[in-house]
Amino acid sequence: MDIATLLGMIASFGVVVTAILLGGTLGQFIDIPSVLIVIGGGLAATLIRFTLGGIAGAMVTGGKVAFGGSKTNARDMIEKITELADIARKSGPLGLEGVEIDDPILAKGVQMIADGYEPAFIRDSMERERDLYIERLNEGKRFYKQLGDAAPAFGMIGTLVGLVQMLAAMDDPAAIGPAMAIALLTTLYGALVSNVICIPIVDKLDAKLDGEDLNQTLIIDGIMQIRENKSPNLIREMLLAYLPEAARAELQEEAA
Repeated sequence: MDIATLLGMIASFGVVVTAILLGGTLGQFIDIPSVLIVIGGGLAATLIRFTLGGIAGAMVTGGKVAFGGSKTNARDMIEKITELADIARKSGPLGLEGVEIDDPILAKGVQMIADGYEPAFIRDSMERERDLYIERLNEGKRFYKQLGDAAPAFGMIGTLVGLVQMLAAMDDPAAIGPAMAIALLTTLYGALVSNVICIPIVDKLDAKLDGEDLNQTLIIDGIMQIRENKSPNLIREMLLAYLPEAARAELQEEAA
C-alpha cells in the first residue's frame, strides 16, 4: 500500500476536523442534503461520461493503483532479468520453465520464450498487454478527474439551492438556518472531495502511469534480449539505462 496517499488524506481531513472542533461541534458541519447534492450529483454527472459497465472498473482500478505500491521495482527487475538470462544461456530456453517469477508480465514473457515463440510474436503480445493495461489505468484517472471537476460544480449548485430556499423562507426565521447550511456546506463538501480526494489521486495516477509504462517497457526489452540469447552482462548494461543516474552508479558499484 502507498502509505503517503493514505496519510495525506487522513492528515487533510484531520486538519479540517480539528479546526471545526476548536471553533464548535462536528454536528454543525454534517448536513445530509448537502452530501446528497455533492456526492450523489457528482457521481451521477460522472456516470454520464462512462458506460455503466466501465465506471465500476475505472473506479476500482484507479483506486487500487493510487493506494497500492508500485507493481514493479526497476532495480530488482534488472537483477531478475539478468539472472534469467544467465539461466537461459547455460540451460537453454527450457531451463526457464522451473524458475519462480513473481511478476506476471515477466512470467508470461519467460513462458513464451520457453515455449519457443518467435521474437516478433512475443514483442507484439507483450506490447499489446502493456498498452491495454495503461489504457485501463487512464480510464481510472479519467474517472477521478471527472469526479474532481463535478464535485465543486455541484457544490456551487447546492449553494444556489440553499440560497433559493433561504430567500423563499425569509418570513420564517426557523427555515433560514437549514437553508443557509445547505448553501455553505455544499461548497465545503465539493472543495474537500475535489482537493483532498480526486485531484491528488489523479496526480498520483499520472506519476504511476509513467512509472508502469517505463517498467513494463523494461521487461519487454529484457525478454527480447533473453530470447535473442544475448550475454547476461550485456543485457544488464543495456537495462541500466532505465534507472536514474544515482541508482545506476550504485548498482554498478555493487556489481564491481
